[in-house]
Amino acid sequence: MRPSDLLAFAWTIVAGNRGRTALILLATGIGVAAVVVVSALGEGARRYVLDQFGSLGTNLVIVMPGRAETSGGMPGFLTGETPRDLTLDDALALLRSRAVKKIAPLIVGSGEVRWGARLRESPVLGSTAELLEIRRMSVAQGQFLPPGDPQHAAPVCVIGARLREEIFGSRAALGEWLRIGDRRFRVIGVMAQQGQSLGFNTDEIVIVPVSAAQALFNSESLFRVLVEAKTREQVIAAKEDAIEILRLRHEGERDVTVITQDAVLATFDRILRALTLAVGGIAAISLAVAGILIMNVMLIAVTQRRREVGLLKALGATGAQIRLTFFTEAVLLAAGGAALGLAAGKAGEWVVGRIYPQIPFGAPWWAMAAASLTAIVTAALFTVAPAARAAKLDPVAALSRR
Repeated sequence: MRPSDLLAFAWTIVAGNRGRTALILLATGIGVAAVVVVSALGEGARRYVLDQFGSLGTNLVIVMPGRAETSGGMPGFLTGETPRDLTLDDALALLRSRAVKKIAPLIVGSGEVRWGARLRESPVLGSTAELLEIRRMSVAQGQFLPPGDPQHAAPVCVIGARLREEIFGSRAALGEWLRIGDRRFRVIGVMAQQGQSLGFNTDEIVIVPVSAAQALFNSESLFRVLVEAKTREQVIAAKEDAIEILRLRHEGERDVTVITQDAVLATFDRILRALTLAVGGIAAISLAVAGILIMNVMLIAVTQRRREVGLLKALGATGAQIRLTFFTEAVLLAAGGAALGLAAGKAGEWVVGRIYPQIPFGAPWWAMAAASLTAIVTAALFTVAPAARAAKLDPVAALSRR
């Protein structure tokens, strides 16, 4: 039997049993679609996290108060202890390191932003002029925070693009006075649109000098210190210097956590890849269910097609050819179901992408290939028993229905 004859015969059987074919295509398609959608969600989450941290800039070292090792989690949490404050003097001391290019201390809070009769709650970020370059941010209008002594609390601010629209509307914002809490700040710049970054919308923030933020929130403690190393090769040296400098300033205690951008990215990458594989594996179980369905259908088909198998053997078909006929039929059904599942999965990926446009959903090629290959291999494996039973049929007994 030639391959073309084999395919034509299998197609005739598949097309002639529409109900059974539709059931198998549906079962296999659901399994493949589930793998595609789940892997797209996992890959989208991984890319989103990488993009978020990548937007922080390059050669980045992050200094946080408290030690992560004390609780196995975030610094200072769940330990019953209050971590030592990280102060502006601590941040400035980091510039002693030869590996450090610049630093940007951060204070994060929230306050009422008022202009005339317009009022809204907004995130307030206290920092220095160096934040613009370290975070790779850009200004659309005016200028960023002025350089100079960070201890000087100049009454100026830079606002996000969306906040400017909500507060000032069509009126020019530059030069206007905003009241944040109980203090007044002159608007000297408007940030370019950037969107979500690390949990908050940078288009809605107000950025003020770090000393002004300390006075505004009545707190000397910094939330973070962003440190940019001079070169990528000096990132580790900058990290080690930061730990040592702060240890000496804090009476010999190592009470800060210092992490590098690459370490954070690598950790999230490993976690999210493992999660994608695990959840994708769970979704692939449905392909085994589809394989069992194929096996049951083929076992029933052997009984229903006894005379057909008997006629083929009477015409000279060997047991191997009979088995190959059943395998071809199963693979044809699985391939059709896989194609249907891939189309449904990509459609689902598109729908989810429309709902959450900020997340770059996209199933990796290996997930789609693995899902399709698994469907075909599973169908072939579960057809072994029915094919073997059909190959053992006696042609005389099959034709006489005994």
